[in-house]
Amino acid sequence: MRAHPAGPRHGEVLSTPSAPAAPSGDPGALDPAVWPRTARRGSEGALVIGDCDVRDLVADFGSPLFILDEADFRSRAASFRTAYAAGTASATVYYAAKAFLATAIARWVEEEGLGLDVASGGELAVALAADFPADRMILHGNNKSVAEIERALEVGVGLIVIDSMTEIGRVAEAAQRRGVVARVLVRVTVGVEAHTHEFIATAHEDQKFGLSLAEGEAAAAVRAVVAAPSLRFVGLHSHIGSQIFDASGFEIAAGRIVDLVTDLADAGIPVDMIDLGGGMGISYTQADDPPTVEDMASAIDRIVVKSCERAGIAIPELAFEPGRAIVGPAGVTAYEVGTVKPVTLDQGMVRTYVSVDGGMSDNIRTALYDADYTVVLASRVSTAPPMLCRVVGKHCESGDVVVRDAWLPSDLAPGDLLAVAATGAYCRSMASQYNYLPRPAVVAVGQGQARVVLRRETEQDLLALDPGAAV
Repeated sequence: MRAHPAGPRHGEVLSTPSAPAAPSGDPGALDPAVWPRTARRGSEGALVIGDCDVRDLVADFGSPLFILDEADFRSRAASFRTAYAAGTASATVYYAAKAFLATAIARWVEEEGLGLDVASGGELAVALAADFPADRMILHGNNKSVAEIERALEVGVGLIVIDSMTEIGRVAEAAQRRGVVARVLVRVTVGVEAHTHEFIATAHEDQKFGLSLAEGEAAAAVRAVVAAPSLRFVGLHSHIGSQIFDASGFEIAAGRIVDLVTDLADAGIPVDMIDLGGGMGISYTQADDPPTVEDMASAIDRIVVKSCERAGIAIPELAFEPGRAIVGPAGVTAYEVGTVKPVTLDQGMVRTYVSVDGGMSDNIRTALYDADYTVVLASRVSTAPPMLCRVVGKHCESGDVVVRDAWLPSDLAPGDLLAVAATGAYCRSMASQYNYLPRPAVVAVGQGQARVVLRRETEQDLLALDPGAAV
């Protein structure tokens, strides 16, 4: 075991009228709803994930560092497969690669019995590099290029989601050139927008995805697909939002989709599949309270079955596309503390800015979505009084915030390690090289072993695309 110095003691307590309540109880406690399932505190108080001490991981792989709990990922993937297989309707679960993808992730997905939803030629290339079966993939995208479509047809991607009237001709022509029949879903905009605890149901939606149900575009698209000899209409696709905590939005969306299925059946057009997309929520903080996978699966199954029975039609096969709900809770980001700066505000109040060695280049979600996260001191446990902090990055942007309000020990010091929970989804996949910061490594941990999923970028990587650089 390496020696891990605690570092000097320093801090400044902030008290403001609008500040969240200070934490109580065990200062080293980890909420099991927020942290990966194997996360715990080691004998010296440091965070341990997959039986790997975060201090050792940072020493070996650098900081910032994305840490993925492989057992957590696999168990969540298996839970989705099992929960949706238990319903009345036959169901297939596709992992949404956009949340995070690497060849190792694609292999885990295949080994856990899920399909894969890819949204670009690049994601498709990663999946193929992992030898993921193409017939278990779905290709998404509102503006698929001809090259992406042709590549999907060449390798035999199982389903292509049609997102516009223009795309019908584009896919049909590409399939005709290759002498194949492309299996397609038509994406329907159903007028339901759901996020967290709320949903909005309207007749129209102003967004770039899908074909309007209310305007009749979806039905027209289905008829156009059926009329194309090089296309085979398989079913309908709908995605109503993200970070969804209840099934209310799915109920209205499924009802509207089933109405369309009924109309198509009356016209002699069978619908074999309804894909209800993803969007199931996770806990980023203690304030979040998403349902279990089993409860959400059961609720959605009941909604679809009830809607089909009411309409008097056969229950189509169902499909779902979770991403965040599988990989999000499995991921943790480790940072090293650099500057700890108390800043005096109005009326003599003080806010402590804690700067870390990453920021918006490895987690843009706080700046982009005003996302909330849970952060803890990871290299040790402290009994010092808590101070209200703002954890910020090192980028040249005032909006470079990682965690807006966080209670951390008032003896926090440079060299300490912080860990931010639930960063497995949309952090590394949306990472940038802003200010020419190399993107962090991703390591998978389990049973005391760590292996690289994506290596850390180097300055040579940053210069490799610049023909004027002497590399």
